[in-house]
Order: sequence, then C-alpha cells, then structure tokens
Amino acid sequence: MKYFILNNGIKMPVIGLGTFPMKRLELFKVFFQATSCGYTSFDTSSAYGNERWLGLAQWISRKQRDKLFFSTKLSNAQQREGNIRKALENSLKLLKLDYIDLYLMHWPNPETYLKSWKEMEKLYEEKLIRAIGVCNFHEHHLNKLFSVANIIPAVNQIELHPLLSQKSLINFCRKYNIQVEAYSPLARMNEKLIKNKTLIDLSKKYNKTISQIIFRWNYQNNIIVIPKTSHKNRLIENIDFFDFEISSEDIKKIDLINCDFRVRHNPDTCDFTKL
Repeated sequence: MKYFILNNGIKMPVIGLGTFPMKRLELFKVFFQATSCGYTSFDTSSAYGNERWLGLAQWISRKQRDKLFFSTKLSNAQQREGNIRKALENSLKLLKLDYIDLYLMHWPNPETYLKSWKEMEKLYEEKLIRAIGVCNFHEHHLNKLFSVANIIPAVNQIELHPLLSQKSLINFCRKYNIQVEAYSPLARMNEKLIKNKTLIDLSKKYNKTISQIIFRWNYQNNIIVIPKTSHKNRLIENIDFFDFEISSEDIKKIDLINCDFRVRHNPDTCDFTKL
C-alpha cells in the first residue's frame, strides 16, 4: 500500500474503504475481504452506527494494529451534547482500539465546531488520537478555525469527484499542508459521471475502468480516496490503479468535467439539526 505523509509526519494510505451504510454481518464480511485484497485503511463514523461491527471484525482478525489505519468521526449529535471526550471513548470502545489513527469532525456545525476542535486538540495531545482533522469544511470554515486552533487539521475530507473537483479548496488546503481526502469519489455512480464521454474515452485509451481512471486522477493530484463497496470484485478493481499513469494532458481533460454538481449536502446550506 502506498501512503501520503500528513502534516504531523504520520503515514496515511492513499486509498481506504468507506463503510457507510454497511452494518452488521455485511461489514464484518467486507472487512475480511478487503484486508485479503490489500486494504489497510477503514473509514467510519459514530453517525454510521457501524463502529461496533468494524471493531469486532478487526478484533477477531488479530491483524497487527500498526499495519491498520482507522478513521472515525465526531458526529453533529455528539458536538451538540458537548462531551467530546465521552464521544471518543465510546468510539474507542466500539472499535476495540486503544487509539484512533484519524479523528475527524464530521461537519462544521456553526454553533459548536470551534469549541469541539479545541477539545479534539486536548485528546490529540493525550495521544488517544494520532491525527485530527475535519470533514466538509470550506475555506471560510477553515479560516475561522485557524483563529482559535493550536493545531492545523491534518485532513479535510470532502465530497470530491470529477463533477465537483473543488480546485480552489484543494489549493487552499495545500497552502496549509492539509491533506485532502475524497468521499463519494464516484459521485454515487451518478450517470452524469459514469456515462461521461471523456471518462469513457480515457477508459478505452488506458484499458482501465472508469473507476480506476478517477482514482488514478485523484492519486496524481495527491488526493486520498475512500470508495465504498461490498463486492469483492469491486474491492479488487478499486485498489488496482498503481500500474499506469495518466498524462498531464488527460488530467486536464478530467479537470474540465467539473460542473460543481453535488450528490451530498453543501455545508453552507444543510440543516445541521438533521445530520
């Protein structure tokens, strides 16, 4: 597995497995399939309701802990409750772990995210977390966070795919050495993406699937991806993008697909009371 180095020096795999909305035996089974295919990074959240099953799977597997990378998230409900330590301790218990590799704030709830970040910093300093980061933060959220933060987020996990390339935000994160991580990298298989002529043509040119073209595009742009699937053939396919390179000319063609199309909530307009 290849890695990117986060701003605090720890290694994070360039691809992980997104686990929403998998639960119970489905997630249990997929964990073993994924690790057999070479996955070492797993992304979950307290809001997904599946930490218990991911934790049970990793505990039974007896996989060497330092060879695995687990990300989980502080939910909006937990932010509103205000006990960030209790939220983390609950995730640790459910995941059957002594520490979390990456703890993310799931959304920039305007009423709570500054205070929540300060509490996350304390938990990081106590070494219960190897890295802390955020999700769904725009530039103005990050700028506001910088006004109170002692620690710059290691990661900003955002919706990112060729229909929503977020170049301005990526460049902003790079300026502050914040690693960008793409969720919904295939736009939930939206037809606007998977039937895009540019991607179809590049798939034929490189003899790779459209998914592999997109993951390689992300990789060459230094973006981590966390696609989700419960099918073993797709697990194998999704991780197989290290044996070719997309030309700079073709990278630009993919960049031009952008139309600012979202499949998930915009953090500037969503209703945080329902997330």
